[in-house]
Amino acid sequence: MASGLEIEAQLVISLDGYDVQVAASGTYLIINVPSQRVLDKLTSGPPKDPNAPPKPKNAADPLQQLNDLALRLGLVLDLRVAGKTYVTFGTGRSPKITLNAVLGKIGSFFKS
Repeated sequence: MASGLEIEAQLVISLDGYDVQVAASGTYLIINVPSQRVLDKLTSGPPKDPNAPPKPKNAADPLQQLNDLALRLGLVLDLRVAGKTYVTFGTGRSPKITLNAVLGKIGSFFKS
């Protein structure tokens, strides 16, 4: 079995007129989202069903699951918004969230 996954790629994905850039070299993967608004749209998920049962309190954290997957695959995933690193997965026991992410999320609450 291979010790890690290696990727060579450059890809641009258009989403509602916005370009999301994906680049990879070896075990390093970068996803660049053009703005906090686009990131919020990507991570909001499908509309909530009012009749759905509530999520269990002990549900696994999706960020931790993504970090664990990156570690198992031997990849480093760098999520960027407007060219600034927000979260890095696969470099330690937990994802590394930057100050840019915190400030960007706080700022998105005040935008209409």
